[in-house]
Amino acid sequence: MCLAIPAQIIALNGDDQALVNIGGVRKEISLALLKDQVDLNDYVIVHVGFALSKLDESQAKQTLKDFADMLQQDRGDL
Repeated sequence: MCLAIPAQIIALNGDDQALVNIGGVRKEISLALLKDQVDLNDYVIVHVGFALSKLDESQAKQTLKDFADMLQQDRGDL
């Protein structure tokens, strides 16, 4: 199973590289596969270190909330 997650761009590093925030974790990713131009604070879907597509902020925040809710529910089952 593969999982791609929303991440917010916090720095553009040139050469199709960016620093993103994924749930408080900072990670450098590649923007080489993106068709759309991105700016600081934009959200992208990230899989194995590559941004796959740009994501609307409201969709990104809802997806992150859904992940947090699932994690919380899973922890309650322990």
